[in-house]
Amino acid sequence: MERTIQKKLSVGGDSWVTVDVYGEPDAPSLVVVPGVMSDAHTWRRVAGTIDAWPSVVVVNRRGRASSGPLTNSYSLQTEVEDLGVVLDEFDSTRALFGWSYGGLITLLAANDRPIPQVIAYEPVMQPFGRHALPDLKMAEETADWDRCVEIVNRQISGFSAAHVEDLRADHYGWAILRRLSGPLYAELGALNAAPPPDVMARQADQVDLIIGQCNRGTAPYGTSFDNVRQHVAHAGIHELPGQGHLAHIQAPAELGHLLNNLAAI
Repeated sequence: MERTIQKKLSVGGDSWVTVDVYGEPDAPSLVVVPGVMSDAHTWRRVAGTIDAWPSVVVVNRRGRASSGPLTNSYSLQTEVEDLGVVLDEFDSTRALFGWSYGGLITLLAANDRPIPQVIAYEPVMQPFGRHALPDLKMAEETADWDRCVEIVNRQISGFSAAHVEDLRADHYGWAILRRLSGPLYAELGALNAAPPPDVMARQADQVDLIIGQCNRGTAPYGTSFDNVRQHVAHAGIHELPGQGHLAHIQAPAELGHLLNNLAAI
């Protein structure tokens, strides 16, 4: 499926979000919500493999070019409300798919309005990454984006120093990571600022939660996934073989095929 159009939608707080639309713009859609250290562009290969819905709408959340700023009033509820604007625009949406922080956003959105299906890949919830907030704050205040990338990979994701050096050796990829780390402190702070409701995705007809096989039962993503499961009633649990948290980068076709298979009939 090819990208058809890009739309700019006004949201609250003098900001806006852009969305990349693949397929038929006015047809029933899957709406994709990326997480932190990610944007709509990094999900293009996954979107290109999806054919179970006539269209795929990938949200470029605020804080990323070419969407607007986070603004001073930014919170997790801000993200839920932004997604509501997208759903009002694409009112034939049949399913939401969220990755990581985006997974939490989609699950919360399905408390506010009826959604036929919600799919979330390794959604996270508090106290995810809370221990790294002081260091992230210092790095943001000094605009040390290299340090932000190091913190998210070492202190939060738990990757090795060698892994970070491999990332740094790819100058183009490292530049993208530096750019995507700009809203990281605010987003992680918003995630940890307020406890989620006891039940999430209350108005979803069907909920499917996905975990990468490599993260099952392990911190931080597997343990956060298990925490989320306790707040989502009657969710189907699915595993993506051989993958961890970055399946959209490392195995986009496999992830896209799994989403096709999970599409509600």
